[in-house]
Amino acid sequence: MESINRFSAKSEVFIEEGCYITELRNVRNDPDCSIARARVEPGVKTKLHRLQGTVERYVILQGVGEVEVGGDRPVSVSPLDVVHIPAGTPQRIRNVGSGNLIFFCICTPRFVPENYEVLED
Repeated sequence: MESINRFSAKSEVFIEEGCYITELRNVRNDPDCSIARARVEPGVKTKLHRLQGTVERYVILQGVGEVEVGGDRPVSVSPLDVVHIPAGTPQRIRNVGSGNLIFFCICTPRFVPENYEVLED
């Protein structure tokens, strides 16, 4: 059934940003939204980046972190917090806990690689 995407831990990939991503749903015939699971290991801060033309929301599921959005000072986040990141806004997140920081990345419209821009080496 095309309306159900099954989770597979084997599909997790490490990306240059410094975290692991599992695409849960990102398909051409559903261009309005994509959903991914991100995992950041303890002590890791992702690279500063932005998504052009794409609004992103982080829904924190597990762990504790500090998120920076648009040059603002880092703000603590924990389970069930939702971070809203406007299109084109610089962002990064750091895991400040002892376990994995896991969150959903919900993008509208759907995430496409050509909209992704790393802002630091």
